[in-house]
Order: sequence, then structure tokens, then C-alpha cells
Amino acid sequence: MKLLNGIAASPGIVIGKALVLDSEDISIQQKTIKESSIPKEITRLQDALTMTRAEIMGIRDKISHEIGQEHGDIFNAHLMVLEDRVIIEEVMERIKKEKFSAEYIFSQVLKKYIQSFLKIDDEYLRERVSDISDVGRRVIRHLVGDQRSSLTDLKEKVIVVAYDLSPSDTAVMNRKNVIGFATDIGGRTSHTAIMAKSLEIPAVVGLEKATHTIKTGDLIILDGSAGTIILNPGAAELSKYRQEQLRYSDFNKGLKRFKDLPCITKDGRRLELAANIELPSETDSVLSHGADGIGLYRSEFLYMNRVGLPSEEDQYQAYKTVVLAMAPKPVIVRTFDLGGDKFLSHLEMPHEMNPFLGWRAIRFCLATPDIFKVQLRAILRASAHGKLRLMYPMISGVGEVRQANKLLEEARNELRAKRIHFDPKMEIGAMIEIPSAALTCDILASEVDFFSIGTNDLIQYALAVDRINEKIAYLYEPAHPAVLRLLKMIIDTGHSKKIWVGICGEMSGDPLLTPVLVGLGIDEISTSPVMVPEIKKIVRSMTFTEAEDIAKHALTFNTGDEVIHFLKTKYQQGLRLSAGKK
Repeated sequence: MKLLNGIAASPGIVIGKALVLDSEDISIQQKTIKESSIPKEITRLQDALTMTRAEIMGIRDKISHEIGQEHGDIFNAHLMVLEDRVIIEEVMERIKKEKFSAEYIFSQVLKKYIQSFLKIDDEYLRERVSDISDVGRRVIRHLVGDQRSSLTDLKEKVIVVAYDLSPSDTAVMNRKNVIGFATDIGGRTSHTAIMAKSLEIPAVVGLEKATHTIKTGDLIILDGSAGTIILNPGAAELSKYRQEQLRYSDFNKGLKRFKDLPCITKDGRRLELAANIELPSETDSVLSHGADGIGLYRSEFLYMNRVGLPSEEDQYQAYKTVVLAMAPKPVIVRTFDLGGDKFLSHLEMPHEMNPFLGWRAIRFCLATPDIFKVQLRAILRASAHGKLRLMYPMISGVGEVRQANKLLEEARNELRAKRIHFDPKMEIGAMIEIPSAALTCDILASEVDFFSIGTNDLIQYALAVDRINEKIAYLYEPAHPAVLRLLKMIIDTGHSKKIWVGICGEMSGDPLLTPVLVGLGIDEISTSPVMVPEIKKIVRSMTFTEAEDIAKHALTFNTGDEVIHFLKTKYQQGLRLSAGKK
């Protein structure tokens, strides 16, 4: 038995045989060609590009039909690689000059570009290497005639293990027989992680050497909730995890009875329990899990994996789709949060030493008002179709809110001039995720209708912890006394100024911390759709008075570990944790 640790990408426990995909590279020999063969090699290259394009377009159309256009649009990034004339012309010139085969030259040029991307100190751009690699492998296979077995042809249930499971691999796989997957590389923002959650397939990424350790046919246990894999487990481990699997399944089945029940404490305190989404197609999951609305629609995903910026009409249709699907429930659209770990190359955003502290989110929006107002007009237009709210990300002070609201008023006037309808009373909110905003939230409260606490960045900035740096991950503590005190201050201040306060981010989906959030007086909790039933069950299992006592006690401890120990004791005494949580 061997334990492998990675990153939890999609929850659930599966037990089965491993299918290890071939290495990410196809071995290509350095083959010389004659001068007279150069035209033939260039024709072979062009044919391979044409076949790859048709192949990718077929995958895009298939996934658009089965899952949604937003997921299909992921493959536009693949098509962009094929249409990059700089790369293709460099390959052709080198074939003519160096007189090597098309597959050898193409592989060398591709490696050069991949190595350049890997040197960039930005998680999002590093993860986009998978797009380039996937396209490159497909072109080379057409050139060398390598037709490996497809994930669509699987005859038995397997857990797929790969160096990197590309978006196209995920899109075409036989979902009845792929019960889970694991990859050596990848992070929570990768395309495949997003699709895994959407498809609700258990997954673990970032395992580093899984493909070197696991062999096809090996029996493995994959725990997508804990981010672990057990290789060749013994009888005791198999028995334990089969019981865990049954408990996890029974627990989730039991949660279904909460779907249509209100999120209300035993003594009548009502909370709005919403869900976070990236793509319009996720509204089905939001509704099926019983959320009260959408508390965070990450609109920046509309801007990614496309050749140019989305038009006002593109955005309006996307927002309208979500609002109509959720009506009469509320939807909060966060204006786009580009920068940090989410870049758009065609906007020529500069490389920064500290991108999470740099030119991103509301800072980028205010610096590019023409781009920002396109989104604001689209959001306003969509507000005519339901209960739509808007919020600004990464606010550091009241000046940014006033600037943004001024642009919003300009957008309103532009629509009025064209006699286009919108909701004139649409609520406007500010995300509180920077310490300066938390410390001046009494000032900010006079400019907005609500606060939404973005815990991921608030914790990162308050504790000076890079949350994607594995060397200091242990310092990222949602239960840290400083974090709890900040939350209390923000919530109390919001209420004193007569505005409601919500919370989103990973902390909002942690069942262990739910009683603290409720006890602090939070009005809205927004989490991933799959966590909604469990959070609802916990809220309904206690009184608000009990939650207040838990929160007050949690605020007396000196360390986050002490808070966690206290909360675990409370759960053992009365509140039940999910069987899938560790």
C-alpha cells in the first residue's frame, strides 16, 4: 500500500482499476529529408493541421451540445494555437532550412514555446501549456500515424491516471466508464478541474509522480474530497474506504430531503444560502442542489479562451440566461476579476512581479472604462429579466466605489438614451477582500447596498500567505483569530449601517466553520453547489442562540488550531460532519 497526496479537485470516493495514459510526449527521431521532399513535408504538415482542426471542432461541437457552449468554447484556445501563423511559418521555414521531417521540426518548435511559457511566473499561463501540448500531440499523431486508443472506447470502469488530462480528453471520455481521474500536474483553476466539478467526477490533481508510480491495472482508491490516492490497498483499507464510500453516498442521498427546505435555524433565523458559478450552464446544478440563488457569478470566465473580448450582446445573453434560469431567485454578478492568476494575452496585460497585488480586478476595470462599461451595460440590460445584483471585486477604498458607480451611472444614461430597459433599483455591492476595505467598511457602507466577503483573498492578504505556495500552505488558516475578528467587524459594521452582508470563497463551504459564520450574524452564505445541501442541514440543526455562543467562544482562542479543536469537539457533541470530509 502506498499513499499519494495531491490537490482535491472534485469531491467523492471511488475504488477501481487504473488506466495510465501514455506519456505526454511521443518519441520522434531526427529524420533528414531530401531537398526534393520539402514540398511533400510541408503538404503533410498542412494536412495534419487540417485534420487536427476538424478533430478539435468536432470535440467542441460535441461538448457544446452535451454540456453547454461555455465548456465548448474552451476549445477555441486550441484552435488559436493551430491558427498561430508565427508558429506555423517558423515550422515551414525550419523544414526548408534544416531539412528535417515535419514531425521533428514541429515538435522542436512546440517545445521551445512550451519552455518559454513554463518560465513565466504565473499559474494561469503555466496551466495554459496544457492547451498547447494537447494540440501539439494531436498534430504529431496525424503526422506519424499514431492512433492511440481513445477514452471514448473504454469497455470497463477505470480511474484515468495521466500526466495531464487535457480538456479535450475530458470532453470526449466515456463518462459511464471513467469513474475518476488523477493527474501529475494541474491546479484548481485548470480547465479540467473546472470540468470535473461540473461533471461531478471525483478527481485529484497535482500528484507530481502518479504516472511513474501507478501502472495500468493497479487497484487504487481515489479520494477527491481529501486529495489522496491509495495505491494497491490492503484488505483493511479496502474495507474502510468501501464503508466510507457507502457513508458518503448515504449522506448525500439523505441530504436530498433538504433540497426544497428553507435555510433556517431551529429558532427561526433565516439565511440566504446561494451558490458560486463560473458558467451559465451550471445553473442546473445550482437548482438541483436547492440553492436560494447565485451569490457569486465569476464573470471573467466569459473573457477567457477566446480570440477577442466578448461583445455587449454576448455578455447580455449570458447574464440573461442565468437570470431567467434562476428567476425569481437572486443572482449576483461580480464584475470581471482579470489579472492575478487570470490573464488575457490579447489585452496585453503586463507581467508583474506580484500579480495578486497588482493591476487586476476593479483597478483594471477603472483603467479601461470603455471595456468596463460594455460589461456594465450588459449587466444592466439583463437586470430587466429578474433579480440581478452587481458587485465590484478587490475594492481597497471608497474612491474606487465612487469611480465605478460613476461609470455605472454613465452606462445607465447610455441605455436610457436608447430606451433600453433595466432595473433602476438594482442592488450594488462591494467585495470586502482587502484589509483596507475591512478597516474602512463603515465608510464603504454608505456607498453600496451590501457587502460580500471574499475570504480567499482576505485571508491571503491579512495573513501574508500566498495560497498557491505549497511551502507555506500550512499558514493559510481560515480559523485564525485575526480572520475571525475581521469577519466580526465587517458583519457588525454592515448591520450597524443597515446593509446586509454575505460571504463567498472556500471558507463559506467548510461545514466545520458554518456555526461560526451563522453565529457572527452573516446574512448570506455562497458556496459551491454540491456543498449547499450539507450547509443547509447544519444550519437547520441548530438554533441561532447556539451558533452565537459558538462564535463568541471561538473568538476567545489564541490560535486557529485551538478554534478548530473546539469546533470539532462541538461537532462530536451534536453536529454531524459529512462522511466525505476528513
